[in-house]
Amino acid sequence: MDISFSGKRALVTGAGSGIGRGVAIRLLKGGAKVIALDKNAEALATLRQEFPLIETVQADLTDWDASKTAIKLVLPIDLLVNNAGIATVDPVTDVTAEKFDSTFHVNVRSLFLVSQTVVEDLLNRKSTGAIVNTSSQAARAGLLHRTLYCSSKGAVDAFTRALAIELGPHNIRVNAVNPTVVLTELGKQIWSEPAKKEWMLSKIPLNRFAEIEDVENAIVFLLSDNAAMITGTCLPIDGGFLAC
Repeated sequence: MDISFSGKRALVTGAGSGIGRGVAIRLLKGGAKVIALDKNAEALATLRQEFPLIETVQADLTDWDASKTAIKLVLPIDLLVNNAGIATVDPVTDVTAEKFDSTFHVNVRSLFLVSQTVVEDLLNRKSTGAIVNTSSQAARAGLLHRTLYCSSKGAVDAFTRALAIELGPHNIRVNAVNPTVVLTELGKQIWSEPAKKEWMLSKIPLNRFAEIEDVENAIVFLLSDNAAMITGTCLPIDGGFLAC
């Protein structure tokens, strides 16, 4: 399938590592002008050193005003990947106000902030666009000791559907991807314990976890013109986990 992003400007949040980094590189190779946003300055410097054509922006998305200002400086944006997020694993009785606020600020509030800033400009320019949000299978299935994480990702899916309806008349598409465990460096660490790993694999008909490339492929497709009739979709990349 031929996918080209020539002439497009793409913003990827959480682009310093993992899925975000992979997507930023794929978009660059597809011809897009890529802006990679992350709070980790060292990770961004490494990315820029390896791929000098990628523009980097350091910003803490929990700071609404500073982040909005930083994003406005790199407008216009045609393609947006809201990938920044954090995972929390706590019994409900151990969730503190600080953990709650931190999770929702990164996983939900920042999603709203970045999308709002980009959409305002798209509407002002009367331009088409595409947004993909990184959600999780946890948005659609309860997982042990993840009440906080599941709640935040459920909000991502709801946001995706509602924004797709609002922006559809302007030919701005909004979708989400819902991966299972992804073998990023963090994912490998979290799921390295054999008993825990085997339990999760037993829930996945394809009997494997997702590679970063599996998620990249779906995101890149949803951003492309090949997905021109797809909006408001939350796409599982889960090896059949949600089918069980």
